[in-house]
Amino acid sequence: MRTITYGLVLATLASLKLSAGELVDVAAKVPSIQTEIRYFTTDNFVGKKVDGYLAPKCLLSKDAVKAVTKAQYALNEFGLGLKVFDCYRPQMAVDHFVRWAKDLEDTKNKAKYYPDVPKNELFKRGYIAARSGHSRGSTLDVTLIDLTTGAELDMGSGWDFFSKVSWPSYQGISAQQRANRMLLAKAMRSAGFIGLTEEWWHFTLIDEPYADQYFTLPVK
Repeated sequence: MRTITYGLVLATLASLKLSAGELVDVAAKVPSIQTEIRYFTTDNFVGKKVDGYLAPKCLLSKDAVKAVTKAQYALNEFGLGLKVFDCYRPQMAVDHFVRWAKDLEDTKNKAKYYPDVPKNELFKRGYIAARSGHSRGSTLDVTLIDLTTGAELDMGSGWDFFSKVSWPSYQGISAQQRANRMLLAKAMRSAGFIGLTEEWWHFTLIDEPYADQYFTLPVK
């Protein structure tokens, strides 16, 4: 029993050390990429800065950074680029989401982020969960921008908007908005990412290096 416990402790320490060495600041590596890390601000569905975000940085695994670079260069040829809202998300941030979701009186940013979803149904509908793929270090939330103006392309909904309107397959938006979503998805797929059926902005590296690990290292 002691041997098994000791082995688990070593594995945990190794994982934490690995996460610290492997997570890379994307903005320092990918030319012209924009970042707007919303969980470092109050402009998110929680309405306050989220636990674990000590700096407004986009951190990703080295493999994911290489793939993002590929997508960025491909888009740059058309005068477009990526803007990132969230990347690696520490488990403590996910825990913050769970605590917030249980406080039914706190609806500060409901009008912007989940106007049509009762807060007591966020778990049931899958908008909040105890684990997030972001905590594995190879998932990011992105949109497209015009490189000349820096303006975001119109995607038919905002980031983190809890609604079927945010589904990539949703048809109740304009042709241009659907085309913008398709362009983003194509660029990310071509770079090695896979999307999510409920969120047009969410992409995970297909061959993510830490598929079974959820890191706790804060963003700093």
